[in-house]
Amino acid sequence: MTVGLWGFAAMIALLALGIPVAYAIGTVAIVGIFYAVGPVFLLSTIQSLPYAFASDYNFVVVPLFVLMGALASRAGIISDLYQAAFQLTSRIRGSLMMATVMAQAMFAAISGSTTVAANIFTRMALPEMTRYGYNKGVAAGCVAAAGTLAGLIPPSIAMVLYAILTGEPVGKLLIAGILPGVLTAVGYIVGIRVMLIFRPEWAPMITQRFSLKEKLKGLTNTWTVLLLIGIVLGGIYAGAFPPSAAGAVGAAGVLVIALSTRRLPKGALWESLIESARVSAVLFLIVMAGLLFSRFLLISGFIADLKTFATTIELTAAMFIALVVLLFLILGCFVDSVSLMVITLPFLYPISKAVGVDGIWLGVLVIKLIEIAAITPPVGLNLFAVMSAAKGQLQSRELFRGVIPFLVMEAVILGLMIAFPSIATFLPTLMD
Repeated sequence: MTVGLWGFAAMIALLALGIPVAYAIGTVAIVGIFYAVGPVFLLSTIQSLPYAFASDYNFVVVPLFVLMGALASRAGIISDLYQAAFQLTSRIRGSLMMATVMAQAMFAAISGSTTVAANIFTRMALPEMTRYGYNKGVAAGCVAAAGTLAGLIPPSIAMVLYAILTGEPVGKLLIAGILPGVLTAVGYIVGIRVMLIFRPEWAPMITQRFSLKEKLKGLTNTWTVLLLIGIVLGGIYAGAFPPSAAGAVGAAGVLVIALSTRRLPKGALWESLIESARVSAVLFLIVMAGLLFSRFLLISGFIADLKTFATTIELTAAMFIALVVLLFLILGCFVDSVSLMVITLPFLYPISKAVGVDGIWLGVLVIKLIEIAAITPPVGLNLFAVMSAAKGQLQSRELFRGVIPFLVMEAVILGLMIAFPSIATFLPTLMD
C-alpha cells in the first residue's frame, strides 16, 4: 500500500511539473516495477506488454473510429444533419439549441471524439444562434454539452479505451452506451424546453416556416448517414462483425458518401489519415503507460491491499459508486478524461469486481462522469474546444455561466442512470 501511494504522489508531482501524461505515468511505472521486483522482470515487461497491446488486432478500431470522424467533419455531412434537425424543430422556442443537440447526437454516431464535435458545431451552430439573438453563453454551453454525446453513443473512443484498460468486451461496451446517449440527448431537449419557460429571453422565437416537402427533402439529404449508422451499430449488436471491422465499415462508408456527393475537398483524405495516425499514436502511448502503471500497482501488492481494506471496512456497492462519482467529479475539474481513466481505473476496477459492481455498467458510468467533467469549469476540455473555435467572439465567463443549466440537466440524467442501471445493461444482455 505504501509503495503504491508513493507512486501516485510521484506521478502527481511529475504532472504538476508539466511532464506529458504518458511520460509521467510511464516513468513512475518503470521505477516502481524496478523497485518492487528488480530489473529482470522490468525488462521482460517493457519488452512484452506494450508490444502485446499495440499488436492486438482488436484495437485497430481506435484509428478507424478517429478516421471516420475526421472524414465526416471534412465532408460537409454535418451541415445536412444540422439543417434537417433545424427544419424539424422550427417554430419551437429554442429550436436552434434543440437542433444542435439532435445533430450532435447523430454526428456522435459517426465520430467518437467529444472535442471534435464541440469544435465543429461551435463554428457552424454558434454564429447561427447568435444571429437570431440567442444568449451567447447559453448557446455555447449547449454546443459544449451536446458534444459530450460522442463519449457515450458508439463509436466512442472513450469506451474502447475503457475496454483496453479493464478487459471488458468492446462490443458490449459500445452497445451499452446507446440508451444512455439517447437518454442524455432527450434530457437535453426536455431540459432546454423547461429552461426557456423560465428564461424565454435566452432564445427568441424564430418565425421561419418550412413546408412538409422541405422537411422531407432535408431528411432525404441525411438518409445515407442514417443508413451507415444503422449498419455499423446493427452489425456490432447482431454480431455480424466485430468492432474492429465496424470501424472499417464506418470509415469506408463515410468515404463513399463524401466521394459520391463530391464534398471531399482536395487533400482531405490525406489530412484525415494524418490526423487519425497522430491522435491514435498519442492515445496508444498514454494507454501503454497506463497498462505499465497498472502492472506496477498489481505486483507491488497495492491492489491486493486495497481489496483487503475495502473488505475490512465493509465497502458496499452503493458506497463504492458514491466514491467513484465524487472522485471523478473532483478530479475531472483538473485532469483530462483520458489521463483520468488511465490513472484511476487500475485500482477502481479491481475494487468494483470485489464489491459486485457490473463492469459494463461501471464503464458507462465512468464515461458519463468524465463527459460531465469535460464541461465543468475551469478546465473542461469541451469548454476549451468551444472557446478556441469561437475565435475571440466569446468570453470565458459567458461560457462558464451558460453551461450551468446543462450541468443541472446532467445531474438529473446521472441520477437516473444510477437509479436504473438497466439503462446501460439492457442492450448488452441481449447480445449473450
